[in-house]
Amino acid sequence: MSLATVACRAQLGLHSPLVHVEVSLSPGLPTFNIVGLAATVVKESKERVRAALTNSRFEFPAGHITVNLAPADLPKEGGRFDLPIALGILLASGQLTASASSEAIEFYGELGLSGELKPVRGVLLAAVNATKWGHEIVIPRRNAEEARLASRAPIRAANHLLEVCAHIARTAPLPDYNSDHTPFLPSHDQGGSLDLTDVRGQIHAKRALVLAAAGGHSLLMIGPPGSGKSMLAQRLPGLLPGLTTAESLEVASIASVSTLGFDESKFGRRPFRAPHHTASAPALVGGGPRARPGEASLAHHGVLFLDELPEFPRPTLEALREPLESGVVCVSRAALQTHYPAAFQLIAAMNPCPCGYQGDPGADCRCTPAEVVRYRAKISGPLLDRIDMHVEVPRGGVGEFDDAVDRGESTASAAARIALARQVQLARQGICNARLADSQVERWCHPDRAGRNILERAMKRLGLSARGRGRILKLARTIADLESDEKITGLHVSQAVMLRCLDRTPNAAAAHGASIERSGAAANSLTI
Repeated sequence: MSLATVACRAQLGLHSPLVHVEVSLSPGLPTFNIVGLAATVVKESKERVRAALTNSRFEFPAGHITVNLAPADLPKEGGRFDLPIALGILLASGQLTASASSEAIEFYGELGLSGELKPVRGVLLAAVNATKWGHEIVIPRRNAEEARLASRAPIRAANHLLEVCAHIARTAPLPDYNSDHTPFLPSHDQGGSLDLTDVRGQIHAKRALVLAAAGGHSLLMIGPPGSGKSMLAQRLPGLLPGLTTAESLEVASIASVSTLGFDESKFGRRPFRAPHHTASAPALVGGGPRARPGEASLAHHGVLFLDELPEFPRPTLEALREPLESGVVCVSRAALQTHYPAAFQLIAAMNPCPCGYQGDPGADCRCTPAEVVRYRAKISGPLLDRIDMHVEVPRGGVGEFDDAVDRGESTASAAARIALARQVQLARQGICNARLADSQVERWCHPDRAGRNILERAMKRLGLSARGRGRILKLARTIADLESDEKITGLHVSQAVMLRCLDRTPNAAAAHGASIERSGAAANSLTI
């Protein structure tokens, strides 16, 4: 009996536990079995490995072949185990002799029938953990750029099974991919060619967008079709500060285990996710048989834009309530539980009524009051309470498209002010204002006497909850930071209250529409 062991790693959510691929050859009838809680795609590797060894001029051993993926109670999936299984068979059969140092090497790769190495998903996570263990990794060449984002250990990239065998035998060692390439630095080009000056008018909405970027606040925009809501949302990433290296790795790790994988050219850029309104709850927060990350996690440290918010299914929207508070998504299945970070910034847009033209002087709205109430009631009170700002985005006037009209502040100018405000927040409390806990709100967001009086009156008249009160204080803190004020004054609090035009009164739902119009009129009259 011959036995060989090759190291690899599984992928469970954002965890990458070590797996030992044990291969045993013994006399008997020709059989090839893979045990150790392997998924179907792993069991199918038997035929890929057999063909790859044969076409690479190796002899496929006769007899009883048993492959054990240890630990046995850990689920394994994907084609990453093809290369370790093939190498284990060659080592156990004596066709390949490894040096003692190969025990500190991890191998990943899917095998083509010719022996070609094909890329696999989740290599970035494996590289992070291999670095912690001091292991070098051997991977397909098309995964090399992804792996070197996170690995400080040697990376060996190969195109074919024969190259890996020559490296193990030390007849033709593979070069260290890390040493042959310059260090990978995060890209800080967030917005590309999108600029705030592209959006004509909308001074109030632009002000809200700048506040959202400065404090990490969530924002809901209400307006008729074509008023610029989507354009404003798309320009938010350009206003946000660049990601740190640690944040970039978090974003890249989540993307690497998703179905689409990670694009190395986007390393360091804040993600912008805009799912269609037909998306299901598992698609938005994560799920499926293997507990994949959803849009909320893929937008971690970035922007989640939900256009046509009331058109999303009610369960889908309600699934966002917990991540908005905690910044974490817990995906639980019968055989698998995992956590994904989801500290995203929610930006949403909606029409004021089913037809979209209520309050628009340039169009006629034929929606009945009951239809308007039903339409807006699709967004539940608890979800609306978790959104920091609700602002109206009216249709732009004809004169705003004149070239002589001032287009307002550019993205570069606004981003510079936002960066300074973020630096103040990080120096003061270590996190942005939107992420402050309740105890931190009482410490860092304490208004003066005039501010407290305004807040008390707003809570009585608008029926604000304790959560709504806290979000107003956090928003007021951001307004003060942008204006370089150490204290929160009554003016800051009043501006924060005016930026929540959809706050419900504790009365009947029929009063909701009138409340919105009154608050919206007050917000539009505010000098910003």
